[in-house]
Amino acid sequence: MNNSLQERIEQLKVKNATKTLNFFGRLLFDNREMSLWEHDTETLSWGVRRWRRKALKFSREYIRPLAAQADLHPHDFDPQPLMAAAARHGFQTLLLIPPLGTASILPYLRNTSLQVAVVGEEFSTECGGLALLLLAHNLGIAPLLLAGSFRNYILHLLPFYLKSWILGSPDCMSFAITEPGAGSDVEETEGGALAKLVTSAKYDPVRKGYILNGRKCFITDGAISKKVTVYAKIENEGIESWTCFLLENRMEGFSVGRRERKMGQRAADASELIFDNVFVPKRNVVGKVRSGWANMRNVLNSSRPVVGAMALGHGRGAFERCLEFCRKTYLGPKRLIEYQDVQLELADMAISLWAARSMIWQSCRQMRCYQSASASAKVFGSDTAFKVCNQAMELMGDHGYLHAHGVERAWRDSRLTQIYEGTNQINRLALFEHHMSTDFCA
Repeated sequence: MNNSLQERIEQLKVKNATKTLNFFGRLLFDNREMSLWEHDTETLSWGVRRWRRKALKFSREYIRPLAAQADLHPHDFDPQPLMAAAARHGFQTLLLIPPLGTASILPYLRNTSLQVAVVGEEFSTECGGLALLLLAHNLGIAPLLLAGSFRNYILHLLPFYLKSWILGSPDCMSFAITEPGAGSDVEETEGGALAKLVTSAKYDPVRKGYILNGRKCFITDGAISKKVTVYAKIENEGIESWTCFLLENRMEGFSVGRRERKMGQRAADASELIFDNVFVPKRNVVGKVRSGWANMRNVLNSSRPVVGAMALGHGRGAFERCLEFCRKTYLGPKRLIEYQDVQLELADMAISLWAARSMIWQSCRQMRCYQSASASAKVFGSDTAFKVCNQAMELMGDHGYLHAHGVERAWRDSRLTQIYEGTNQINRLALFEHHMSTDFCA
């Protein structure tokens, strides 16, 4: 670049250009030198900003060093030290406010999901599997929280949270819906009505509890969780009788089956759970008997924006690694990033991620999460992430396919976000179902 052109570019830079404005013009022009990440963070309330910055620091200090090996050798990876560190830093208790949890009070009163969502994005930027490992227990806890039973809070949530927050205990809970013959279909009304459910509960009047039999599969953290929230139909009834039960892994008849070998998010365990005449005392019924269907829908409405945020993290991680690659790699006499077509592609990726983040945060800012907003945030976030990961791999060529760069890991991780928490097709049906019963605009 010749010297005269360089001088003209320097003169046109925003910081210099704003000096030509009068005083009030300068007040109306934002020329602060900060990253897009910081600009977005500044739009959040103080409590959420604090957790976003804290999560960024934690993910780089604790998750980044473990990511590659945890993905390559998931069955040899010991999750306990990482989970204990997350508990000590307060990340495992973000679904309740002090004195029971660590969530910032004012944003929590507005919505329970936003703080978990911003943490999920930061964790997933480094590794989707480790992010899922740390965040899945929120899904296990959510049925207890959203059932609205103070008895459940005192008996089950209070001991767990105090142990996790004060002692830094790495205990976690799991969430068990999926069965061998019933997956995402149970998460949509028509599919649920036709679902072939196996796991059932029979009331035992002598011992005053329920006997559970059946199986659940693809349960995240299923092999390492000490407690699991399990949905089961009442014997000889259908999904309308679904009831949520809290099981402990030490209960007689409770066992872990096979541990899956997955394509993506490999560092997070996915296991089969087997129930063979497991006795569950009445005090372990979550909420009311036969309230499981409504409870499950409420849980998914709260968790789907978080899944969208995790997907966003996968896409952002791929984008950031691709950007760094383009800055360092030469094609002929110039770095990749100096080619205008590369700049346009990177800009398109950044815009897509920004749009997804805006939709997810908007969904999480609702007073109570609702079906259309939650399903849309999950679909758009995960589809966008997969698209951005594809773009990153294409820009990097052969290098994007190598495990060392982490982009192919992000691509594999992002694919799973289009499948779990209801496939994106099921989420689209959930959105349509909402609008079938109401006018779109009126």
